[in-house]
Amino acid sequence: MTHNISEKLFALTQRNSAVREMFEEGNRLAALYGRENVYDFSLGNPNFPAPKKVKDAVVDILDSEPSTMVHGYMSNAGFSDVRAAVAGSLNSRFGTSFNAQNIIMTVGAAGSLNVILKTLLNPGDEVVAIAPYFLEYGNYVANYDGVLTVVPPTSPDFQPDAEAIGKAVTPKTKALIINSPNNPTGVIYSEETIKKIAAVLEAKQKEYGHAIYILADEPYRELAYDGYEVPWLTKFYRNAIVSYSWSKSLSLPGERIGYLVIPAEADDSALIIDAAAIANRVMGFVNAPSLMQRVVMHCLDERTDIAAYDSNRKLLYKGLKDAGFECAYPQGAFYMWVKTPCDDKEFCARAKKYNILVVPGSSFACPGYVRIAYCVSPKTIEGSLPGFKKLAEEFSL
Repeated sequence: MTHNISEKLFALTQRNSAVREMFEEGNRLAALYGRENVYDFSLGNPNFPAPKKVKDAVVDILDSEPSTMVHGYMSNAGFSDVRAAVAGSLNSRFGTSFNAQNIIMTVGAAGSLNVILKTLLNPGDEVVAIAPYFLEYGNYVANYDGVLTVVPPTSPDFQPDAEAIGKAVTPKTKALIINSPNNPTGVIYSEETIKKIAAVLEAKQKEYGHAIYILADEPYRELAYDGYEVPWLTKFYRNAIVSYSWSKSLSLPGERIGYLVIPAEADDSALIIDAAAIANRVMGFVNAPSLMQRVVMHCLDERTDIAAYDSNRKLLYKGLKDAGFECAYPQGAFYMWVKTPCDDKEFCARAKKYNILVVPGSSFACPGYVRIAYCVSPKTIEGSLPGFKKLAEEFSL
């Protein structure tokens, strides 16, 4: 059968995101049973409002700044004063020495990852991901004819195995993606783990005679509990490039605003910075949204109040454990990673009988688990617990 779309996009339509499919299923069930009777844990869409300072910044900017500044074009890399402010904020937090030239404003973390992958990859170049991983990484890499190589998961702590990463690296490897706090497990990769990975990659760079970049995907950086700290990767590895988004930290997922940090000490940094700005343009983004660039510049000192997430974490964890489920206690992000007593897709189908929507671990290259996004209202969690208890009873847990 012939079709009139690109082969690459046709393939993607055949394996559409399980997260998005569950989200659409949630909308369908809500129309049938009422939104309050559907317990949708599929999408990492924060249920909590943005800080008041975000609204105040929008109003102040619209009232006081010229329209051509607020709504106009700027350099593809973003407003220079915004980039300088981001660099200064990072320097004060992490003891770095970035300036505006090291920052590229992007259309969220997804935009920044696509920008840097387009900048770095030639057809056939390999990118290593550590399972379980955010399912879109494979699509992003394929966008630029790269090849995703997956390192198997380690359990029960899901800290990456540096030795296994070393085995996955080949002469064609261009980058390793590190996502911490991790989606879907909620694990924070420790400083010890990062140091081991950095040592392995340093050795591989020397062996193969070319740079291997760490792409640090960090939209959940601010969501860390119980005193856990998220290591800042450029302090441990010269060729680390950081991708960030305010989607989670300021509850702005639909505004699509983030940045890339490309340190001066990274190999070919000046060329990468120039190319990344061009990638912004040729990919059709042109630049990150102008109003939101100016808004986040005024909110750089805002810190996420994670108390509500923490309360949800404790409520859901206790409810699942009391029902008999085996699950890890998240250190960060807002996902519960739960071991399933049967095939994970079958578990999702059974859960749907109770209007509970979760995402199978096989979508994250780690079957036998499900991901539960607890960035929802407490009432959603409370309402779901009887259904989870009935599920547990089905399996005699």
